[in-house]
Amino acid sequence: MIDIALIAHDRKKDEMVNFAIAYESVLKDHRLYATGTTGTRIMENTSLKVHRFMSGPLGGDQQIGALVAENKMDLILFFRDPLMAQPHEPDIIALLRLCDVQGIPVATNVATGELLIKALERGDFAWRELVHKYKPGLEG
Repeated sequence: MIDIALIAHDRKKDEMVNFAIAYESVLKDHRLYATGTTGTRIMENTSLKVHRFMSGPLGGDQQIGALVAENKMDLILFFRDPLMAQPHEPDIIALLRLCDVQGIPVATNVATGELLIKALERGDFAWRELVHKYKPGLEG
């Protein structure tokens, strides 16, 4: 079981909901986290249970970033809207930077999201279990 964050900008929320519907059979076996409205919309349209954080502009991106910084997130699906300026762009860049620092796979569009979900479905994320097992300070 891995920890997956689901984030979508306003004009990408329908895309994220459709993605969650399409891959519900894969996502149901993992711990899901999302920013506020995205998580609500996913739960309204699927049987998935999602731990919701605050809305992205209100700090949700940073809450997820805190889990990334502690290496407690395994995959982030962040469907970004590249054609719309975001008032919390520094938070978004900080989250993506933390993913790079911790080596967390992140998809910023549905095409990459599908590739990562297919990899998850095949079992290609087993390496994350080793990361957790040998993380300093944790008993394994």
